[in-house]
Amino acid sequence: MITFKSYSAELVKDPFGILSGQRYEFIIDLDIPEEDELYMENGVYARVVVKEDEGGISIIKYDLMERSTDKMLDFDLEEEEESALEAFCKEHLPGA
Repeated sequence: MITFKSYSAELVKDPFGILSGQRYEFIIDLDIPEEDELYMENGVYARVVVKEDEGGISIIKYDLMERSTDKMLDFDLEEEEESALEAFCKEHLPGA
């Protein structure tokens, strides 16, 4: 199971005002056990875009990235890990 070490979050501006709700981009450092197939020696982070609308949030997109090269990894999180990621983002939403 992955754990979340540190993060940053910021509002993504909608200059045209055509999107409903607010969008936020999270950069979350992940702590991944060595025995996990996702483990990378230089570390892994998640780039997550979430939508906040009518009091709820949902993940629009996430990418797993290798820390030192910023190379996108071709892995998906398990359903349980995605749920934990969404809960983390909801709990750490800027201005909440």
